[in-house]
Amino acid sequence: MSDRYAAYTKLRIDYPAERVLRITFDRPETYNSVDSETHSQLVEIWRTIDADPDINVVLVTGAGKAFSAGGDFDLIEDMIESQEERMRVWKEAKDLVYNIVNCNKPIVSAINGPAVGAGLVVGILADVSIAAKSAKIVDGHTRLGVAAGDVAAIIWPLLCGMAKAKYYLMTCKPVSGEEAERIGLVSLCVEDAELMDTALGVATDLANGAQSAIRWTKYALNNWLRMAGPIFDTSTALEMLGFAGDEVKEGVASHREKRKPVFRKDCPV
Repeated sequence: MSDRYAAYTKLRIDYPAERVLRITFDRPETYNSVDSETHSQLVEIWRTIDADPDINVVLVTGAGKAFSAGGDFDLIEDMIESQEERMRVWKEAKDLVYNIVNCNKPIVSAINGPAVGAGLVVGILADVSIAAKSAKIVDGHTRLGVAAGDVAAIIWPLLCGMAKAKYYLMTCKPVSGEEAERIGLVSLCVEDAELMDTALGVATDLANGAQSAIRWTKYALNNWLRMAGPIFDTSTALEMLGFAGDEVKEGVASHREKRKPVFRKDCPV
């Protein structure tokens, strides 16, 4: 492994093909949940990749049965308790999305099993997203008791349209790999056993293609996302505001107690 990636100890890095770097979420015992340190490293690695002359393509996947279960409860509870932690994570959440958007190398995701939260950011913001049939894509923000932040507002309406985006983001209904492909949320859906070979094949094709043409195409298309920057910034700010409220406390408690949440029926806004 190149020394430039030695600091990313919470992510498994390898090179499955020439000029292809693979990032694997590697906490299978927690369905690859993202703790504070992993979140910070996931934010910064895209700048390192952007500057790496030896890499043409990034492939992202999860170890074991999941892509990523999103932020772990310790991180969430720290955000509930601390304004300083909310501000820190707010900046990281914004930087994560913008760093992926601005990374000059194409990104391919191989979405295996559940994909939620910060992991889902990478999964569906990837330039080519490939889901296994067993994939289970969930934006769980409103179920947790906070506004749909992360990457939701900047990418879901563009991929699958406003009607589907509102339905899935407000209800937190899961989306299977096949349904995600049908509505345009991911690029492809394949059999579970074919996922990594398919993703690696796409990554290899991109790695061997005309690099300036591919990178400039990504840059131009991502201007759609850059234009949505104010929408995205608003969504992340409102998400963080929610972490200072009461609904998220009930959301976390219900998750821990494995029951349906009981939120207040009234709301001043």
